[in-house]
Amino acid sequence: MANASIRYGASIRKRADKIRHEKIARYNCEECGKSAVRRLGTGIWKCRHCGTVYAGGAYSMTTAAGSTAKRLIQGLQKA
Repeated sequence: MANASIRYGASIRKRADKIRHEKIARYNCEECGKSAVRRLGTGIWKCRHCGTVYAGGAYSMTTAAGSTAKRLIQGLQKA
């Protein structure tokens, strides 16, 4: 379903639709494992089951930079 306020091309509408779906999607909680993490506000995500609050991206729970940092930290902890 395309937003009527977005005009000027299919690629822009598709990109906006993808962002909208990422924003309202449920994500898996790292603490309890449930698919109950929802967006509270810009960059704030909260699990509705256990109440854990996460900092993430504006429209998706994880960002590319966050994923890279997480892998780096895990690698340093193993060493």
